[in-house]
Amino acid sequence: MDLLAWQNRLAGFAQDRQWLPYLNPKNLTMALSVEAAELVECYQWLSADEAQALTASEPGRTQVADEMADVLLYLLHLARETGIDLEAACVAKMAKNAAKYPPP
Repeated sequence: MDLLAWQNRLAGFAQDRQWLPYLNPKNLTMALSVEAAELVECYQWLSADEAQALTASEPGRTQVADEMADVLLYLLHLARETGIDLEAACVAKMAKNAAKYPPP
């Protein structure tokens, strides 16, 4: 996935709809939180087995995919707005995690 290409695509989509003034870090973080909660809602009250099976068929697969996409799209907007390189941030965070949690 080319994150920069997606960020540019999203910026163009938002610009065409005159949404750019609303896409600030505060609003994007709040929207990201709401979308993450909607993803949680897909799994709320399911057993572990039911949760595992949710995306094996429709409509669960599409519902989860839609919410995952919403989370990612808002995160990409937030990264663009804050100037954070998500790929570099992920590489750095994985290195921190590897040092913090070495294999047994």
